[in-house]
Amino acid sequence: MKKIVLTGACGVLGMQIRETLAGQAEELVSVDIQEAPDPLLGNERFEQVDVADMDAFGPLVEGADMVVHFAAIVDERPFEDLLGPNYISSYNVWEAAYRHGARRVIYASSVHAVGMHETMSGIGLDAPHRPDTFYGLAKCFAEDLGKMYWDKRGIEAVCLRIFSCTSEPQNLRALQTWLSYDDLRQLVLRAVEAPVTGFATIFGISNNTRAPINNDKAGFLGFKPQDNAEDWAEALQETAPRPAPDDMGFTRLGGPFASVPLGESGIAGIKAMSAAAAEPEPDGATANAGKLPKFLSKKPSD
Repeated sequence: MKKIVLTGACGVLGMQIRETLAGQAEELVSVDIQEAPDPLLGNERFEQVDVADMDAFGPLVEGADMVVHFAAIVDERPFEDLLGPNYISSYNVWEAAYRHGARRVIYASSVHAVGMHETMSGIGLDAPHRPDTFYGLAKCFAEDLGKMYWDKRGIEAVCLRIFSCTSEPQNLRALQTWLSYDDLRQLVLRAVEAPVTGFATIFGISNNTRAPINNDKAGFLGFKPQDNAEDWAEALQETAPRPAPDDMGFTRLGGPFASVPLGESGIAGIKAMSAAAAEPEPDGATANAGKLPKFLSKKPSD
């Protein structure tokens, strides 16, 4: 390809995929409201731009084959705080892609678009939207926007419903929801390389033994995750406190985002869950009560 535009290039996940995208085009235009990463890649150009500002952002898409849209506030906030970074920016990306003839938008959606679905229900990609926060609602908005631009204007879209993307699993919930950085890069690469996509969604999750969703309908993209959070299960189960049966951090796909009041941080809840998993248990009966019994420590075979 001649040109790919990446928004949110300086974010945690944007930084993970810059090199992957640079290998797929003659020019990578990286965009962020933050200052440029250092160093830039050989074929990378950086633009410090607010994607919510169409006058500034729109012209950057001229001549682009694809836009990879990762720019956003990545936490729950009051709706007004998210309106520009998470809602208007998505409209600007799809509209700029249409105006300048880009073929495809690849969008960093999230599990939080379906975060109120029960973890144990095993939903597939055809499950209806069920957002857990204003943040999740923004993901629903952008997915529906992408579907409309495909139906009405022929812009392809691949929406990546990213789960817990970290260098390694951080807590017991992540045994189900982890997405490794290597699998993220493969996911983005498959979304770029696919000959045709129309409008598609896919769960961004590694090959976890305990994965709570069904990704089969996205098989045409060729995404075959390689990593498995189960490799960290024993260590996490030795330290993490056992959750209550009605703890929405575990019973809903959105984790702590499902239980926080609208407008309040969900990341804070995830950090608290991870901190609890990292703390050593005290000796004695209290520690034993906080651990999973051995016969529950593995997912039963199908």
